Amino acid sequence: MVFNPRFDLEGQVVIITGGGKGLGKVYAQEFARVGALVVATDIDGAAAETVAEAIRAEGGKALGLASDVSDVQSVETMAARTLEAFGRIDVLINNASLMSTLPRRSWLEIPVEEWDAVMAVNVKGLFLCCRAVVPTMTAQGRGKIVNISSSRVWEGIPNRLHYTTSKAGVIGFTRAMAHEVGPLGITVNALTPGYTLSESQIASSTGNYLAAQAEGRAMGRPQHPEDLVGAVMFLSSSASDYMTGQTVNVDGGKAMH
Repeated sequence: MVFNPRFDLEGQVVIITGGGKGLGKVYAQEFARVGALVVATDIDGAAAETVAEAIRAEGGKALGLASDVSDVQSVETMAARTLEAFGRIDVLINNASLMSTLPRRSWLEIPVEEWDAVMAVNVKGLFLCCRAVVPTMTAQGRGKIVNISSSRVWEGIPNRLHYTTSKAGVIGFTRAMAHEVGPLGITVNALTPGYTLSESQIASSTGNYLAAQAEGRAMGRPQHPEDLVGAVMFLSSSASDYMTGQTVNVDGGKAMH
């Protein structure tokens, strides 16, 4: 069998924010299964550690950390603990997001404090996490940053205006950051997942709402967390070394651009 090393993630140190639940949990598990050294961070530190324990029980290497991506000190500690445990940082998956707990309602009913909280996690969090890991990636001469946006931005889906706005900001951040760090050997790309049947989505949605999300998709079926893994891994591997500032849409062909 011929193996292409460009897709090899074995031994790569991968930080996954929001890695204790939902999509982040699946990313953590799948990266570990291909030999990556996983750092699962989450505002819920117990959930992150549970994910790390399960990975270690399967023979993988993982660290679970409590981390608030909107807090400078917490993010700096995340980077420091990663270096202490594994000695390098190869990939950052900016997956942490404030969404599932947000009520679906008119933009006129969104409290200002809730708007600020969404922006602090979903946009400021990217800035702080990148700032914490880029010095290490620069010293290494390479690094991969993958920012998780949302396919909501292509459709302008209402009723969570702050969330949709923040995820559009992720794309602008990705494009500008790619220019900032490209000369350093670091790539920055974004992913826009469609409505996905993750743990958090299922818990916060009615059955009718979940069923309606598959309408209009070329694939004609619901989207599952595993459907996103290949794209995330591609953007994290050497196979995407000359690709930066781009946004990849994975939604079963609902929004095409």
